Amino acid sequence: MHAFQSQLHFVHVGPFNYPRFNPMGSSKSNGFGLTCGGVGGFKVMSRVIEGKLCWSDSARGVAIMGSVKSVVNGRRAVSSVVVSCGVENADALVEEKVNVLVVGGGGREHALCYSLQRSPSAGHVFCAPGNAGISRSGDAFCMKDLNICDSLAVYNLCQQYRVGLVVVGPEAPLVAGLVNDLTKAGIPTFGPSSQAAALEGSKSFMKSLCDKYGIPTAKYRTFTHAFEAKQYVQEQGVPIVVKADGLAAGKGVVVAMTINEAFEAIDSMLVKGAFGSAGCRVVIEEYLEGEEASFFAIVDGENAIPLESAQDHKRVGDGDTGPNTGGMGAYSPAPVLTEELQSKVMESIILPTVNGMAAEGYRFVGVLYAGLMIEKKSGSPKLIEYNVRFGDPECQVLMVRLESDLVQVLLAACKGKLKGLSLQWSPGSAMVVVMASNGYPGNYEKGSVIHNISDAEDVSPSVKMFHAGTALDSYGNFVAVGGRVLGVTAKGKDLQEARDLAYRAVEKIDWQGGFYRRDIGWRALPQKETSS
Repeated sequence: MHAFQSQLHFVHVGPFNYPRFNPMGSSKSNGFGLTCGGVGGFKVMSRVIEGKLCWSDSARGVAIMGSVKSVVNGRRAVSSVVVSCGVENADALVEEKVNVLVVGGGGREHALCYSLQRSPSAGHVFCAPGNAGISRSGDAFCMKDLNICDSLAVYNLCQQYRVGLVVVGPEAPLVAGLVNDLTKAGIPTFGPSSQAAALEGSKSFMKSLCDKYGIPTAKYRTFTHAFEAKQYVQEQGVPIVVKADGLAAGKGVVVAMTINEAFEAIDSMLVKGAFGSAGCRVVIEEYLEGEEASFFAIVDGENAIPLESAQDHKRVGDGDTGPNTGGMGAYSPAPVLTEELQSKVMESIILPTVNGMAAEGYRFVGVLYAGLMIEKKSGSPKLIEYNVRFGDPECQVLMVRLESDLVQVLLAACKGKLKGLSLQWSPGSAMVVVMASNGYPGNYEKGSVIHNISDAEDVSPSVKMFHAGTALDSYGNFVAVGGRVLGVTAKGKDLQEARDLAYRAVEKIDWQGGFYRRDIGWRALPQKETSS
């Protein structure tokens, strides 16, 4: 390879918050970057790596590296740069980075962006559509106008910004086949195919898989006619659980404590069509008594590695009262999931599912999120349901604790190379308290102004604010536009410290239009309740 040295003269234009710049004109770094119209006629990308300036144009096979010679008024200035340039294998001179696209725009996606942009091998992190909080935080460059269910539009964006990894957060694009299309086009995409997503998209499919491969779950029957469903309820008695078969935005499950409640749920789904096609079939299953827990595993089609344990709080009210929600808070690790139980879950639930899906011709790549019930009588885990994505808000507490390079982990899953891989986690605990709009999970208020978010984050370096349903008004204030709006997350040396920090941060926020549960973590820390 021919190489040469020369002298160049530039003035640095940083520091900057990189997502606000043209993402192809500068690169994520340690907070400083340099833009240049070209070197020798080449358009270049810049990066500061450990005190060195680095430009590359891999399309032309050119890489340039130089050391910074001076710092002026806190801004890096290049008075002279010793340059080496080669025309072959330019990327060898620049640490290879992977541009990542996160699909979605909620709190889960914000947490994924946060973890990905901290990964050493991450280049630019994009989020589509994202939200105002993600964009303002600098955790990703948001592409708010992208239709995430339009595979061609997503593919074109990936080509434009040289995306080397796509991570799909919400269920809708998974079921729509986004992963199928991007994978076929050669873009590594973390998430299941539309066929494999049936594990979440159809509860009857999941239940039949459990039957066939001996996976422990609650006794059940499926129905399409209300009369037969009601007969079964009368035979089994109450309490009993009525579930819409398809995706119902977390609202298609009714724990009926009386016969009338069960009948009303059946009529709502099968007669009145409350959930449309998602409720044209119902699954009625036995009521399991015990403690719920969430178990996550990353799967590459054949192998699975567990994530840390977590536990969420589905009910809207303190003491686990009121209707189910998408989740009002979570913590990690979950004491209920001992090492022994985690091993049992992997052996009796996760691995049989992975092998069963492969045997059925639906190779699963992505996250298996198992909603479990640890039965009170036996102490054994049973599968309640599967989600085929990172949970929300469990993802928030997992991502602040993850210390491994998430980009490399997810790429390994896409390539079927998880075997032998292990994950590193920070010690201690993490907790997230969800702040929701008044009225949630029913009809909720929109447009109320939220003040003092930055003050909440200033409570401690261990506090992180994840935005789920925020936008900016014409004055630049954050306003609530969703049901679940903020995930106030904190790490601590133990669960008590994490909860204390999280609630201290919550109390800093001035939001008249919102509410939150005051007892997140009560099962693990029953001796103390947070102040009102």
